[in-house]
Amino acid sequence: MKIKSFLLLSIPLALTLGACQDNAAEAPATEETTEQTSTETSSDAPYTVIDDRGEELEFEQAPETIVSLIPSNTEIVFALDAGDQLVGVTDYDNYPEAAQNIERVSDSVEFNAEKIIQLDPDVVLAYSTGEAPPALAQLEDADIPVFVIESATSFDEVYGDIEQIAAVLAKEEKGAEVIESIQTQIEDVQERLAAVEEQKEVYVEISPSPEIYTTGKSTFQQEILNHAQVTNVFEDLEGWPNISEEEVITRDPEVILTTVSYVEDAVGDIEARDSWSDVEAIENGEVHFIDSDITSRPGPRIGEAVQLVAETVYPELME
Repeated sequence: MKIKSFLLLSIPLALTLGACQDNAAEAPATEETTEQTSTETSSDAPYTVIDDRGEELEFEQAPETIVSLIPSNTEIVFALDAGDQLVGVTDYDNYPEAAQNIERVSDSVEFNAEKIIQLDPDVVLAYSTGEAPPALAQLEDADIPVFVIESATSFDEVYGDIEQIAAVLAKEEKGAEVIESIQTQIEDVQERLAAVEEQKEVYVEISPSPEIYTTGKSTFQQEILNHAQVTNVFEDLEGWPNISEEEVITRDPEVILTTVSYVEDAVGDIEARDSWSDVEAIENGEVHFIDSDITSRPGPRIGEAVQLVAETVYPELME
């Protein structure tokens, strides 16, 4: 089913393993569980970090080689100027461009433990959606440090992830710079949108007909929409609901955004649907494709995601 392929690339990976419900949204907010100092950790002195499992990892020195098991963490590593230390990533790591040249060790759901053990990285940056994958024990049994991060479901949790990975890599100061840069970008967008008197009503399609899925409240994408000053016509629903064409027609959005990248013409597909011709967004030519990687990875491009939505919905204010 094509929604499964989309979910693998976009919404929290727990959803690829079962029904498309907001399982990850129930994860506790990421707190500063990583031991940090106000200054950069010395890269040549022992230090300790604590992951989201509560596991304590001690490093004699800053890791020199890294494996990342989710694209968002890979993007964070690159943002911390440590991309050249990555020796293993997933099949879907495509940003920045340099990530495409790194050894593939995972499809983002399952990973090749034997290959990772052969690479013998100084640390593996893993993820969980509530419980760490049992297969990680194979790596730990091989004495490979595994740092597990809960999948972020909010901007604050993304900032927490950046802080955690920065602490693992002894790059706290750089982590603070990355977070400040993201927040500045978002603030700039919101300043430009200050003139918005009435938010436009938007429908976001993340899987097309006949199995239509959208995003609702308690999701990462909803927070992007909030920061971009738009109203999600399905924000009363939880997680990533499966909806009918009739529901979209009834809610009559002013703008339709599609993140579907695995069909030839996602915009044309929506515009050609029977009985959708009277939907305001279609009448006014307001159906737009937006990059699914940018708008669904909880990583350092969240500011770019807010800007992208704002530029698409309010182009006259974002010039």
